[in-house]
Amino acid sequence: MFEELKPHIAELRKRLGISLITIIVMFFVCFNYWEPILSWMIAPLKATLPSTSHIIFTKVQEPLFTALKVSFFAAFIVSLPIIFWQLWLFIAPGLYDHEKRMILPFVFFATLMFLLGTAFCYFVTIPFGFAFLINFGGKLFTALPSIGEYVGFFTKLLIGFGIAFELPVITFFLAKLGLVTDKTLTSYFRYAIVIIFAVSALLTPPDVLTQFLMAGPLILLYGISILVAKSVNPEKPEEEDDSDDDEEESE
Repeated sequence: MFEELKPHIAELRKRLGISLITIIVMFFVCFNYWEPILSWMIAPLKATLPSTSHIIFTKVQEPLFTALKVSFFAAFIVSLPIIFWQLWLFIAPGLYDHEKRMILPFVFFATLMFLLGTAFCYFVTIPFGFAFLINFGGKLFTALPSIGEYVGFFTKLLIGFGIAFELPVITFFLAKLGLVTDKTLTSYFRYAIVIIFAVSALLTPPDVLTQFLMAGPLILLYGISILVAKSVNPEKPEEEDDSDDDEEESE
């Protein structure tokens, strides 16, 4: 069994290696621009901070590590098309020839949906969430956010939203492979809502508003995924299944 897995492991190592090399190369490129990238990242925070508050660092090495985090995050985002390309090439050997030709739509829409997720997080979730968190108890405390902690929290949120917005793309290709139908997704809708709120609670700040700002779009995306599955691989009516069985028996 291990011998059978060796080619797949070698292929996985190759695809991961190419993705990693791409990220490393882009890391050095992005490191030259870490200051403007960081300025973009802290813009929502600055917009919500009171005039008496400042962004600080508490450890000597924190500015350097922050620059490295910013550069790595930017490199990951820029490398997304290559990463999705390598992911497709890894699963392509198990696909039919006509399915293998869908590599460009997969790379395009997977990258697009990830960026839409990060954009929604940056322009909607973060401003509302940070405004609530920073203003809560503002009369008693002075906000002095640490830049290192903020960057870590910021990147976690954006990546979480980016992955969450991949749901329709994943559903499309699972439906294309015949693994899911619209009826399957509809039957699990109640469980999906519970999972969505649980994931939202883990990925967002501990306030109800921000959790709903993530859970709401995810529920909408799940509904869109049902429509996607229905258009790609709709559930066959039971009458058709019964007629097919009768034909087989008569033969």
